Amino acid sequence: MEDGRQRGDSADLLLPLWRALVVFRVTTWLFACFGVWSIWDGIKRPSGAVLQLAIMGVWTVIASIGYSRHWGRRNTRLAFADLIVTVGCMYATLLAQPLQDIRGGASVLTNVWAAGPVIALAISRGRDGGLLGAATISLALLSLRGVDNAAKILSNVQLLLVAGLVVGYAATTMRRANVRLREAIAAESATAERLRLGRSIHDGVLQVLAQVQRRGNAIGGEAVELAGLAAEQEVALRALMASRPSTGGGGRLDVCTLLLPLATTRVDIVLPAEPVLLPANIATELVAAVKEALSNVAKHAGASARSWVVVEDLGDEVLLSVRDDGRGTTPDRFDQARSDGHLGVSQSIRGRITDLGGDVTVRTAPGEGTEWELKVSKT
Repeated sequence: MEDGRQRGDSADLLLPLWRALVVFRVTTWLFACFGVWSIWDGIKRPSGAVLQLAIMGVWTVIASIGYSRHWGRRNTRLAFADLIVTVGCMYATLLAQPLQDIRGGASVLTNVWAAGPVIALAISRGRDGGLLGAATISLALLSLRGVDNAAKILSNVQLLLVAGLVVGYAATTMRRANVRLREAIAAESATAERLRLGRSIHDGVLQVLAQVQRRGNAIGGEAVELAGLAAEQEVALRALMASRPSTGGGGRLDVCTLLLPLATTRVDIVLPAEPVLLPANIATELVAAVKEALSNVAKHAGASARSWVVVEDLGDEVLLSVRDDGRGTTPDRFDQARSDGHLGVSQSIRGRITDLGGDVTVRTAPGEGTEWELKVSKT
């Protein structure tokens, strides 16, 4: 389990931001210590300042360890705890300086250290988390300084807001890139494994199936059925070897991958080399229309009819052709079938594509088979 987390962390593009936050936390605590030392003579209660720095130091160690571990980065609990403790440390300045002195211009001893949870929330929750942290720290600072000194802390508030926005935007962008990176790594690994298995299958299983198919047809009799089964399994294995990841991110599917399982000894699937990504609803409806067209071939084209499914990527559109070499018919037979209440073609094919805003063209003639052209937009 720990090894898996380490491998996941190594591919996490947000990891440098978390490491930078740890450095920021430690460095700004040292700055706070230097700030207390530089105004030591002006502090009314030095013991309170030492106690405050000690609390800040302990929490810096705890937060730094948490942000350096997987458990501290996987959710926002530590970041919110950091925000609460930081606000408490800001009010702990009252242990060293009276409120009247703080509103009169004395320093809030947390100094830049108070920006830590703003960055932590921005990394873990994005822009909204960064703004929430900046607003909380700003309100705490305003309550200490007083409304009359609001103009004096305006620059600090602006810096907190900018930090929350910029880091939050960067974290969100990197998180999206991280998702794409993981998908690419998974796809690359799957492709490499498929190629490795493909070589083994091609050198062994496919050759055996091809031999069984040839010998069965040559022997005849009951062996022909065995040859047919071997041919079907060969097609299924070739389709499996040619398969690729079906998802392309953003809710889009590769229609080519969805069509591959339809290949049989009588159905050839011809695909482009590159994936053809469509919105999930369009891809599934298009494949359903193809299945209905192939079902019609099986029912009406004749027992020996073969079919070809061809996918063409036209840029903004996708053209999918389903052609067979069966009996064919006359175009008016489709209209007659709809009039007779046979709605398979009109609803399952034309209706699906029309609902997607696409076009359907059918060409057929007696003895020349039937060809369907289904054209849909890729958006």
